Amino acid sequence: MNKVALITGASAGIGKATAILLAEKGYNVYGVARRLDRMNDLKELGIKPLALDLTKNESMITAVDQIFNEAGRIDVLVNNAGFGSYGAIEDVSMDDARYQLEVNVMGAMRLTQLVLPKMREHGQGKIINISSVGGKVALPMGGWYHASKFALEALSDCMRMEVKPFGIDVIVVEPGATKSEWGNIAFDSLMKVSGDTHYKDLAGKVYNTFEKVAKNVSAPENIAQLILKAIESKRPKARYVGEKWDAKFLLTLKRILSDNMMDKLIMGQAK
Repeated sequence: MNKVALITGASAGIGKATAILLAEKGYNVYGVARRLDRMNDLKELGIKPLALDLTKNESMITAVDQIFNEAGRIDVLVNNAGFGSYGAIEDVSMDDARYQLEVNVMGAMRLTQLVLPKMREHGQGKIINISSVGGKVALPMGGWYHASKFALEALSDCMRMEVKPFGIDVIVVEPGATKSEWGNIAFDSLMKVSGDTHYKDLAGKVYNTFEKVAKNVSAPENIAQLILKAIESKRPKARYVGEKWDAKFLLTLKRILSDNMMDKLIMGQAK
């Protein structure tokens, strides 16, 4: 029996690339996203698109129940859906902050809650949580985004120990900058929120840094290969980091430098 995979955020970027790769490898793939029309092309590859809104409990229940009714199980959950809402912490409204956490953290964890009982029943499963280098290293103007990814890292660590006795692996994937719609959303929100406030000078510098980074990013297909490696490993690592050397180097610096030194290094790049 082909393994069943549920991938969120399958309408674009890493989610779409992962859905395509797993389908090519023989998985029975369900790709979910809010924008069902953006996944029409996936049908030709045997991928089953479903509408799912991570901020609506009933939407998640309906989608998971449909998969269980059709396939009987979910062997792999890839919590990929998420976005970056940028702006100075003082400037970001509490409504926008809550929505950021609702999508990137609460939605992912609620979906995981819905999937875990069947995984326990079958004595196996893989939960892949797509975090970020930004789940370990915080940059100015991304406070609520980083908060969501730091939270996802902690929740993954806790859950990994909780579900291991049931034969379930919890794995974190930490991409660096990746070609996707994420960048455009983050760029736009940064200038909309803080482009004309007391933080406008820093916002402009961070925006310029984003533009430089955007010229040298990973292809989503490369991250999809990393996810596949994690899924198919019999003894997966707790974390997999994107292939870009600068992402790995930044994480290394985070481990060895003091907080003050890291602050100076990061702010020195914002020009």
